[in-house]
Amino acid sequence: MKVHFIAIGGSAMHNLAIALHLKGYQVTGSDDEIFEPAKGRLAKYGILPDSIGWHPERITPDLDAIILGMHARIDNPELLRAKELGLKIYSYPEYLYEQSKDKTRIVIGGSHGKTTITSMIIHVLQQNHIDCDYMVGAQLDGFEVMVKLSEDAPIMVIEGDEYLTSPIDRRPKFHVYQPTIGIVSGIAWDHINVFPTFDIYVKQFEIFANMIPENGKFIYCEDDAELPTLATKVNGTTKQPYGVHPYHIEDGVTYLETPYGEFPLQIFGRHNLTNLNAARYACAAVGVSELDFYKAISTFKGASKRLELVACSGNCAVYKDFAHSPSKLKATISAVREQFPNRRLIACMELHTFSSLTEAFLAQYAGAMDAADTAIVYFSPEAIRLKKLPPISSEMIMKAFGRADLLVYNDSKLLKEKLLAFDFKDAVFLMMSSGDFNGINVNELGEKIISLRA
Repeated sequence: MKVHFIAIGGSAMHNLAIALHLKGYQVTGSDDEIFEPAKGRLAKYGILPDSIGWHPERITPDLDAIILGMHARIDNPELLRAKELGLKIYSYPEYLYEQSKDKTRIVIGGSHGKTTITSMIIHVLQQNHIDCDYMVGAQLDGFEVMVKLSEDAPIMVIEGDEYLTSPIDRRPKFHVYQPTIGIVSGIAWDHINVFPTFDIYVKQFEIFANMIPENGKFIYCEDDAELPTLATKVNGTTKQPYGVHPYHIEDGVTYLETPYGEFPLQIFGRHNLTNLNAARYACAAVGVSELDFYKAISTFKGASKRLELVACSGNCAVYKDFAHSPSKLKATISAVREQFPNRRLIACMELHTFSSLTEAFLAQYAGAMDAADTAIVYFSPEAIRLKKLPPISSEMIMKAFGRADLLVYNDSKLLKEKLLAFDFKDAVFLMMSSGDFNGINVNELGEKIISLRA
């Protein structure tokens, strides 16, 4: 099979390209920009484009498939050439479905927790020697790639993003996957550039749930404000609500309380204990016993940038997290506060997405950082300019968050200086962003904080 990727440098796209290469396909690709880690990983497997840019001459009649990334525009010269030749054009969600249409597909949707639940399921299946293919949105410890495709695995576990499928396909990605077992972790309005009202956003999850066949299962969080009502509109499949798994914290360690005894965890946070229950029901649906689930989940270390410990020493610790939306922000800060009730919590987040940098959406952040002792918000005027959005101000942000002592920065150098100036004794630093604070290396910052404390 000869497959060409238009916009091969994307996070999901380059992982799919590597997965197909490992499957024995002949893979080529193009992009107008490729950054690390995609650049190094593509080079490792010999499929890094030899030049940057779009090259219509690479689109030839002998290609079996074109896979189109969201980064490409509808007037992309390679896309236009592929249409001219009448080649089969897939988005990456369509291609994942094509590769898994004869498998049991566990699709994890929701505004938050998707990556963690997906990672938990993959980890438990692997620990129990159950072969599965997968697509997950973060690097997992012990896994070379974020996408695995095979001929023989009977199950595919897919993180189901609700964003658009491709520049020429306006369906949400998770609709394309047609779940056998569908999970929705929660609904909190996002992607306002695509779903301009909350009702339109919620409707996408209702459509997803009603795609599940009669012999499948709809697993949903009963603690969510919207999902119990949505579940009443789902017909023709088994429904499984879930909430937080019973647990307690002792000496900084979270323990699951189960009929088989207590199981210490390497993760923490009420939201993670809720995510864990979603994974438990999904694994049970494909034959994993409760005891085997508990044994396996006790060794789960978490996904990259999901409450990931960057550095620690004595009574000072630095964590990083992907949290950026209001619901994720609240859950992550609350988790750290619960785990370290006697430490000072310094929480810093970046407004980075289209929604978060839009004045009309900022009000959704009211109270989102109230559980932190010190709350800091960073935004980049350059990111606003690149997204072609109207400017926002520090005053707008302070009003939206509803916290008079909120610290707001739009200069990453000054932000870094402020973070390094804190008293580190009995403190936990929490850095939250779907970006990089305009060039701040959080790992290096964490090590610096710890070294200064020493």
